[in-house]
Amino acid sequence: MSCEAEWKAQVDDEGRLILPAEIVRRFGLRPGAKVSIDEGATYLRLYQPTTHLAKVYIEPTNGCNLKCLTCIRNIWEEPTGQMSSQTFARILQGLRSLPSPPIVIFGGFGEPLTHPDIVEMVTQVKTLGGSVELVTNGTMLTQEISERFIKAHLDVLWVSIDGAKPESYADVRLGAALPQVLANLAAFRDTRMRAWLLKPEIGVVFVAMKRNVKDLPSLLQIGSRLDVTRFLVTNVLPYTEELKGEVLYSEAVLDIVYQPRLKLPRLDLPKLDVGQVGWKPLYEALRSNGQTVSMGGAMVGEASDRCPFIERGATAISWKGDLSPCLPLMHRFVSFLDDRRRVSNSQIVGNVNDSSLTDLWNGPEYVAFRERVGSFSFSHCVFCAGCDLSLANEQDCRGNLFPTCGGCLWAQGVIRCP
Repeated sequence: MSCEAEWKAQVDDEGRLILPAEIVRRFGLRPGAKVSIDEGATYLRLYQPTTHLAKVYIEPTNGCNLKCLTCIRNIWEEPTGQMSSQTFARILQGLRSLPSPPIVIFGGFGEPLTHPDIVEMVTQVKTLGGSVELVTNGTMLTQEISERFIKAHLDVLWVSIDGAKPESYADVRLGAALPQVLANLAAFRDTRMRAWLLKPEIGVVFVAMKRNVKDLPSLLQIGSRLDVTRFLVTNVLPYTEELKGEVLYSEAVLDIVYQPRLKLPRLDLPKLDVGQVGWKPLYEALRSNGQTVSMGGAMVGEASDRCPFIERGATAISWKGDLSPCLPLMHRFVSFLDDRRRVSNSQIVGNVNDSSLTDLWNGPEYVAFRERVGSFSFSHCVFCAGCDLSLANEQDCRGNLFPTCGGCLWAQGVIRCP
């Protein structure tokens, strides 16, 4: 059977859609699973069921060797620690029991390379047969560690780089040196090339702020020279008063242009030569006319009111073994939504040392929460002027109780994670 035919669906005599076995397995489409459907003019979009665990974030540690301007650790009072071998063994046992291996990302709110067993963790998870990724600041990526990651068959190495010049990089990532990070990354690429391998892929994460966003074009060029195949740009989440003035989305979160599926006039744009279009006057006209926008057939605002963690079947496990629905709910933190100080309390579903990963994932309350987030019927705390309920994720004006997600910037496509 050809590759093209293998991925086609068929409709049987009773009008039922028959999908290829590989798709059924990979997306967890087991008998009885509920599948959400988006209906377009010429398409149906199916989402994997909320019962399918497809992605697991593992936080080996919440400690770090740097003290970055943008870091959550600047404002929290949580103890610093590293995942024990016993906790990791329980996670490994849970991953092994799943119907199919999920994507595993080692990251969270710490530097994974400060954990002494990080390479062995990657090696053990990789033996399960799934894709494994890791997020690092790159300062500790020695030649030895690079060789071991490559030998372990790591799939993607993400490196956080927030500037293209030494001075702008050091302005954000205090205590690190851009030339050394780039040298480490080049050595990693060269080691991979000498082994005639295409993996691990190299990804770059860039946290965009007013102080560094002009570096992005240069960083893309640097990435091209280093064979970077994935770029992820995210906005900064202002944990401190100082960072409030650095955000690049204060107008965008309120902008009608970015809102999806509203029964408003809609402008369909084709692909255009950027240099030939007066984007600012066009943008102002869109805003004043209250028009939503699609470009090349895709809605600009499709990322609004959609939880990237729930839709991707993800869960997050802290260094202590606590399981949470997403990275933002893994730790308690304070941030600023416009000028409002907002508290986001953590939600702990349970701990892998006390219950199996499968039991935690399939717990009735957790399943109900994922379904509730999938429908996203929360108050629009990001967009409204803000009442007292918007100052925490405890409850909202639509009657939703903790945790509420109306003030979550991840769900609006503003903050993004690998």
